[in-house]
Amino acid sequence: MPIQVLLVDDHAVLRDGLSNIISLEQDMEVVGQANSGAQALEMLEELDPQVILMDINMPGMSGVEAIRRIRANNQKVAVLVLTMFDRDEYLYESIRAGATGYLLKDAPSSDVIEAIRSAAKGESILHPVMARKLLDNISGEKKTDRGSGDDTLTPRELDVLQLMVKGLSNKEIAEQLFISDKTVKIHVSNILKKLRVKSRSQAIIYAIQHELVLLD
Repeated sequence: MPIQVLLVDDHAVLRDGLSNIISLEQDMEVVGQANSGAQALEMLEELDPQVILMDINMPGMSGVEAIRRIRANNQKVAVLVLTMFDRDEYLYESIRAGATGYLLKDAPSSDVIEAIRSAAKGESILHPVMARKLLDNISGEKKTDRGSGDDTLTPRELDVLQLMVKGLSNKEIAEQLFISDKTVKIHVSNILKKLRVKSRSQAIIYAIQHELVLLD
């Protein structure tokens, strides 16, 4: 079954262009187009999309608020922000609201297509510029337990996570914490497993959404 995609943007020309690009892919289809966050909410239950491409700056309800309301009603759908704005506050607010990715409209169409596929598989996606912003603005950590029992990050795992989101390699983390590379690999593996994510970028997004790190 093709990936069901809902487009949300107040510019009809952009929606039509995206729809035409997506329609060329055999494994996905556009099931609807909304010109506002409010209309997207109205269409959500009827269309039941797997992935939503959401603009941020729209008249009426903002994209961030739409994401927040969508995620409150539907935990399965993946929401990808597609916007022209690379402002830090939009990035952080979108991720905290529940977005699974943040793309800029200058991204190649091939990147948007691959981002849709990744989102449908439960993976997180960040435009390179926005990923760099995340790494540059992480200043500390909030040592908050996640879950209980085997799912709780240990103090040492939180130390490793903090250095991961600062962009350090395993070798650099080992040097900072005075432990072996092998030990770092074990910690990283445990962190991904406990956070139920598949990559470092997904761990970064999870850490922000659940306030495991603090941002400037």
